[in-house]
Amino acid sequence: MAWRTNLSRSVKEIRFLFCQSSPASAPAREFVKKNYGHIKARNPSLPVLIRECSGVKPQLWARYDMGVERCVLLDGLTEAQIDGKLEELAKAGESLKSK
Repeated sequence: MAWRTNLSRSVKEIRFLFCQSSPASAPAREFVKKNYGHIKARNPSLPVLIRECSGVKPQLWARYDMGVERCVLLDGLTEAQIDGKLEELAKAGESLKSK
């Protein structure tokens, strides 16, 4: 999980969207509860936004340089899979920088 330490180098902002009460959003809520502190401790200047909205499907957004944004749906994913999606978004940011 060394990639988490360098997250702020490839991503400008992380945004989690999920419903406060739906079962579909439960893994995303748990992921944020367990991992927010770890991510912020290693990337204190990285904005990590948590947006709750009734009925919304769980999503993870990453904003990169020049306003480029990418979204992945988290519906039906486990916490480990959500971690993998976050890593994918971080690596996508590294490839955007090399272009």
